[in-house]
Amino acid sequence: MSITALALEAEDAPRRRILEAAERAFARHGFRGATMQIVAAEARMSAGNLYRYFSSKEALVSGLAERDQAALAEDFATLAASADPLAAMVPLLRKHLVEAPRECSQLALEIWAEAGRNPDVARICRAIEDDVQGRLAALVAAPCRAAGIAPGFAVRVMLTVTAGLFKRRATDLRFDGEAEVALALGIYHALFAGAVRPRSAFGPEHAA
Repeated sequence: MSITALALEAEDAPRRRILEAAERAFARHGFRGATMQIVAAEARMSAGNLYRYFSSKEALVSGLAERDQAALAEDFATLAASADPLAAMVPLLRKHLVEAPRECSQLALEIWAEAGRNPDVARICRAIEDDVQGRLAALVAAPCRAAGIAPGFAVRVMLTVTAGLFKRRATDLRFDGEAEVALALGIYHALFAGAVRPRSAFGPEHAA
């Protein structure tokens, strides 16, 4: 590793430590209850040192979002490289719904709830959602054509299912990750077989 790479890694280390501490603090105390002082204590540093890297809780959320978007880009690259994206989703669903700590889902709920109150957090969440929707729409374009459904509809179905599973994993101590992965895959396969279509109580002309 070059001297420059080592220097960059050393510079990033405190930021990574702080973001990991923020995750734990938000999951334990809630977004509103976790003060910057609590995050600093969790990171085992002074509040003054913390403010050198992140000026606010919103800045921490932005840092977490940047980190997670990089991980999402890797996940989507794996899916795009697969000859069968649906099959490739199995290990990714397991990673997030079975293997990842339950606190990750709890943190997602905390941030989503704060987005309903805080315009800065809402902008961060919207940017992530727009990025995910765009990547997912490109990924499912071909199976959507074969099924005769709009990519936008397919993306909404998939995000509704996965968001619901994240919520249940965060709140339900009886959550069975393997069973819920199987449920999600069953819905996705039905979707791309053309068995899931929009329907409105007001008539088909109103269906999305």
